[in-house]
Amino acid sequence: MGMNKKTIKDVELKGKKVFVRVDYNVPFDENMNITNDTRIVRTKETVSYLLEQGAAVILACHIGRPTEAREEKFSTKHLVKRVSEVMGVDVKWVPDCVGPEAEKAAADLKPGEILLLENLRYHKEEKKNNPEFAKQLADLADLAVDDAFGVSHRAHAANAGIAAYKEVVAGFLMEKEIKFIGQTLEAPQRPFVAIIGGAKVSDKIGVISNMIDKVDKIIIGGGMAHTFDAAQGLPIGNSLCEKDKFDEALAQLAKAKEKGVEVILPVDLTIADRFAADANTQVVDVDKVPENWEALDSGPKTSEKYVEALAGAKTVVWNGPMGVFEFDAFAKGTLAVAKAVAGATEQGAISIVGGGDSIAALTKTGLSDKISHISTGGGATLEFLEGKPMPGIEAIADK
Repeated sequence: MGMNKKTIKDVELKGKKVFVRVDYNVPFDENMNITNDTRIVRTKETVSYLLEQGAAVILACHIGRPTEAREEKFSTKHLVKRVSEVMGVDVKWVPDCVGPEAEKAAADLKPGEILLLENLRYHKEEKKNNPEFAKQLADLADLAVDDAFGVSHRAHAANAGIAAYKEVVAGFLMEKEIKFIGQTLEAPQRPFVAIIGGAKVSDKIGVISNMIDKVDKIIIGGGMAHTFDAAQGLPIGNSLCEKDKFDEALAQLAKAKEKGVEVILPVDLTIADRFAADANTQVVDVDKVPENWEALDSGPKTSEKYVEALAGAKTVVWNGPMGVFEFDAFAKGTLAVAKAVAGATEQGAISIVGGGDSIAALTKTGLSDKISHISTGGGATLEFLEGKPMPGIEAIADK
């Protein structure tokens, strides 16, 4: 995947109307107050730059998964107040994203002004990547900007289809994701260590397989480690396990061995007598899990192994927790990884962290600013790490 993409710095912006696909799919409380505005705040750099360069900005996004009933709770009008505050400009709003009203509002928009369109997904044509719908969006502006990495694994009208009618360039957020994840995976500084956690092998097998092709060491933790252990004949008690994934797990271990990639699985575990925050716990070696107990976190010896594996690393990718992070008693392994990744970064590694639990662990330890790049993509980050095609990135013009 060529990563040398045009950005908003490569185009003439003065007097232009710019269509910007942003990811404002933010969480709301029952009174429609935004409970986390990170996604809005992160686009400020792009939007402010466009305004400073004399452009008029048309923001397009989706919220939730609306049905054809166009539920009011998914309306982007609930974003207007916060977006206005963040951008320092009174944002105009229009109750559709195509059609006469949207066209008039876009035509009347002056340099330095911002117009927010109604939810793109109120039209099923958006997800279907319908060409006429994409053309209607393109006709609102002179140029298109994609700053929504979170949807780049999907070929939708506003990020992929629109490229047939207008040049698409990357915003600063998108540029960062492409630069960090894309270039890091294409030509990583070595040693390169991946840490893949989470509950299920089935969710991450593509990532594990692609990483084994690229890394020097891979740490496999979280619930899926038990599937790897059980596949090799270790006792796992009541621990989470996907028996239908044994062949897959053994195939990945064989592939790693053949490529000379070191696989690090837990050596000890924190086990519980039931799945609960206040369960009775004990730490046991990985081959000593008793029946009726379940592993809910990696143990202290394993945490030391994580630190050791990351010593001297030049590139680190981390996705997914090492245990049931929601319960404090079983968050130790994940927090140990957060500290180890931050430590490696301070020693000169490039670190990329993605996935809600991994990001939450960094926030909890106060180490977010010690990481080179925190990927906001969710599913997009996983597919990028898997090496799958990314239609939203491919649609951005090459330099």
